[in-house]
Amino acid sequence: MSRRASRRRHVGPLEVGRRRRRIGPFFVTLLVLAIPFAIAAGVYGYVVRDDGAGAGADPLDRARTPEAGGGSLEPRSPAPIRLDGGDAVNVRFSKPPRAALLFDVDNGRVLFRRSPERVLPIASLTKIMTALAVAEETKPDEKVKITRDALKYQGSGVGVLPKGKSVALNAMMSGLLLVSGNDAAIALADHVSGTQKRFVALMNEKARLWGLRCTHYASPHGLEKGNRSCAADLAVLARLAMRNPRITSIVRRKEAEFRFPIKGGKLYLYGHNPLIRAGYPGAIGLKTGFTEDAGRCFVGIARRHGKMLGVVLLNSSNPMKHAETLLDRGFAADRG
Repeated sequence: MSRRASRRRHVGPLEVGRRRRRIGPFFVTLLVLAIPFAIAAGVYGYVVRDDGAGAGADPLDRARTPEAGGGSLEPRSPAPIRLDGGDAVNVRFSKPPRAALLFDVDNGRVLFRRSPERVLPIASLTKIMTALAVAEETKPDEKVKITRDALKYQGSGVGVLPKGKSVALNAMMSGLLLVSGNDAAIALADHVSGTQKRFVALMNEKARLWGLRCTHYASPHGLEKGNRSCAADLAVLARLAMRNPRITSIVRRKEAEFRFPIKGGKLYLYGHNPLIRAGYPGAIGLKTGFTEDAGRCFVGIARRHGKMLGVVLLNSSNPMKHAETLLDRGFAADRG
């Protein structure tokens, strides 16, 4: 029998009692010290679970929980739209858009809605996501090589992209957002992901991660019917875009000029935004779109009196008139 075993065998009840009495106060002290930390951790956990980002977060910026019965947690929107309240603006159009939303860009509050979750084709409004994905995956000083793939585009385009040459990323982003260049969209997709197919997978993954329930992409430019979304999701993307300085510095402009490796050495771009072209007070963005299936689509942003409002129009008979009316009413309601 070992010496340790012998000692253990001859420990008497009084000694055990003395050991327990010595250990008892130690554990009591630990317990007393641990209680405040446990309470603090519980409060912190509650705040994080409830608000997602602590004090100052958007009221709806929180992770959705699975329904009873299990299932995985759904993605959280980083720029949620608040569809929970009533509308502050009441407008009746003689020929209304198929879907529309007027919202506060800063806090996501909805001021007017018409079928905000109706899934519709979105044409070149697709390029808002394209721009966000490019901005997140690149650095501003990168160069974009013009691939053969980019020169096979259809529809609108920059039109003078020099095959095989490398051009400034900002010029391509401007071609994407100002003139809605499908060739620019393809060139940027190839630059970021190697192929359009892989870039589209990236777009759809971002849509999933951002909690966009209506949204699906089939191309980086939006010509296909498979590019679809809803006004509520597009408002989320608009809020994200207006937080990105690389995007806002482009979409607020009426026109742009770049040094470019083509004859004459300059590229001139003239934007399509009807609010900016018409000189609407405070207009600072964002994107137009059109196909036969989608009709005329528009996401417009304006800032006045310290407020930034956005409007989403899907299949509108007159985007300029509809956007102007909604924004005017929205700014008036906010001041009243």
